[in-house]
Amino acid sequence: MSTLQQSTFIITREDRAEEAKTIVSEGLRIGRQPDCDIWLNHPTVSRLHAGINEIEGYFYIVNLSGSSAATLNGRMIPFNEAEALTEGDEIQIGPYFLRIEKIDAASKTLRISIAQQFALRVGEREPLHKVESYKKQPAVEGRVTGSDVASSLKVFWDKRTREKAGRPSPLHPHAPPRLGKARFNWTPTRDLIRPWPFAIFVWGLIVVGALSAMAAFKYKNAFAPAPISDPHTRQNFTLMPAIARQPNGSSCTSCHSIGVSMANREKMNANCAGCHQTEAFTASITRAHLEAGITCTSCHAEHRGEDFSPMGAGLESCAKCHNDENKRVYNGKRVHTPHSGTYGYPVTDGVWTWKGLDAEELAVKPEITALLNQNRTTPSQTQQWRSVQFHGIHLYRVPAVAGIDGIDAVDGTGKVLSCSSCHKSGFTGANVDRTFPRTTCSKCHNVQVFNEASRAPMGAAAPSCTSCHVQHVKDMHWSSSQSSKAKPPNAPE
Repeated sequence: MSTLQQSTFIITREDRAEEAKTIVSEGLRIGRQPDCDIWLNHPTVSRLHAGINEIEGYFYIVNLSGSSAATLNGRMIPFNEAEALTEGDEIQIGPYFLRIEKIDAASKTLRISIAQQFALRVGEREPLHKVESYKKQPAVEGRVTGSDVASSLKVFWDKRTREKAGRPSPLHPHAPPRLGKARFNWTPTRDLIRPWPFAIFVWGLIVVGALSAMAAFKYKNAFAPAPISDPHTRQNFTLMPAIARQPNGSSCTSCHSIGVSMANREKMNANCAGCHQTEAFTASITRAHLEAGITCTSCHAEHRGEDFSPMGAGLESCAKCHNDENKRVYNGKRVHTPHSGTYGYPVTDGVWTWKGLDAEELAVKPEITALLNQNRTTPSQTQQWRSVQFHGIHLYRVPAVAGIDGIDAVDGTGKVLSCSSCHKSGFTGANVDRTFPRTTCSKCHNVQVFNEASRAPMGAAAPSCTSCHVQHVKDMHWSSSQSSKAKPPNAPE
């Protein structure tokens, strides 16, 4: 049986703003206990979940949890068994990912980086690389065999787990009994003390329960962090067509249900999407947000006061989440400030970079589909497909705002955009004007034009994210307020 010696572990926590720390120990303890060398504070992590040891220049990981899983490069590590580690390996324990950065056999040093990722369960993420199996090394004189490694690690960690199980309770006496006669160690008992009448506790529970029940019905906000917003307290709709099936009327059970917090949260998101399902509005979520674990309450969280606007919070959440200061990882990806904090432009070096409308967006815009059919454009014609869609959205349909020239709409509703609204010279071919259109984007796509009152104090120059990136594509209010009923001459019916 081989002897375990002290090794050096250099740990970098990417999920925390702290410097790397160095630990010199015979074994690296990983778990939920605060005294573990790598503390992973999450309910899915066991108190002592795993351990890492070094034996003659090779590092091994042992799964010490029989109730929670641990994976190595996407493969489950059996309970109480060891797996060899190499550079580039990735260990997943709960929502934490431990990556083996470097192994120095000469100095017995192991470098580990730790990251935390949300909306992922153990085994769901695609591993960075896959290793089907570690080949058994041929026996060499003086080198420990697989059985020796397993025996050494079992003895080492069995001793540590026994120490954890045998640790005295905080209620255990700190001082040993004094030596001498028995009377010095005598302690009084309660057999001669009259206990409190049991009826006192019964009546106490009845009174507390009755007061709590009365408060729950009469003072609904007593158990909430803050009152709900005014739109959710109304008995009648003020926005027509309605975006909900029925007014909430300050009801708690419309959103919440009795149960554990995680199940209650899932039920609350389901209730939110189910209530906001009408002919004029559908609480849809884009595929990218679904894959990142974004739900209704991620953008429209309630209990922030009577003056709180759920719609305004949703508009603000775009800029708060999509910026370089957000260090969270969503489905293995980071988010950054789009377009360097200003307005994006759909064409770069004469090539359309705008991806166009997806199938769900095209389904609610039959006029764009008709325009594509009229121009006999197919998705295989990428540049023409995107150009026809982009100009079909803007030309002769969008009302012209102050500062932008337009033409009279056919139905007499006012001015609408035309080619000359954005392009002052050259409309087609290689001579198309792409300089002046960059100056007109900010005149339309800003927070004031799109009625984002909560962000309006930032100034009219603040970009409106939802003017281009629409979350709820089946929102009749958005489409009707930003489009004119006018149609261009000779346009398809």
